[in-house]
Amino acid sequence: MPNKTLVLDQKSISQKIRRIAYQIYEFNYSEEEIIFVAIEKQGVILAERIKPILEEISSIKVTLLKLKINKKEPIQKPVLSDSGEILIGKSVILIDDVLNSGRTLIYGARHILEYSVKNLTTVVLVDRLHRKFPIKADFVGLTLSTTMQDHIAVTFNQGEDAVYLE
Repeated sequence: MPNKTLVLDQKSISQKIRRIAYQIYEFNYSEEEIIFVAIEKQGVILAERIKPILEEISSIKVTLLKLKINKKEPIQKPVLSDSGEILIGKSVILIDDVLNSGRTLIYGARHILEYSVKNLTTVVLVDRLHRKFPIKADFVGLTLSTTMQDHIAVTFNQGEDAVYLE
């Protein structure tokens, strides 16, 4: 069994999610509505954790869409859970759990930019800093320097959330 090191526990993750929600609000304070586009599956869970906090601290309407990307073949057309027309003229936030090479985020952003959005920002819980693609996370829970051989595992189990370095 590989060694696992706990990087973030439930309490730390909750604090980071709350901080991200406040950062999103500060950046979008003048918006009436923002669209979360969350990458399935882990990004969706993260978005579902951020959304109620943002709605609690602001009057911004938050719409959550799911984006399914084939991570092995990201050039294949991603599938959005609603018509992309909803994105036109809106502030859009692309959400995923871990930013590693940037591949998934950049293909997600590419799909979103097929629509005339007002602006696009990105959110990740953990940024590993191993960019191979020119994209960054605008709002980050934790920036973690790792080796290329290391793996980050994010587990979302209500009451038992954790981030491990494996």
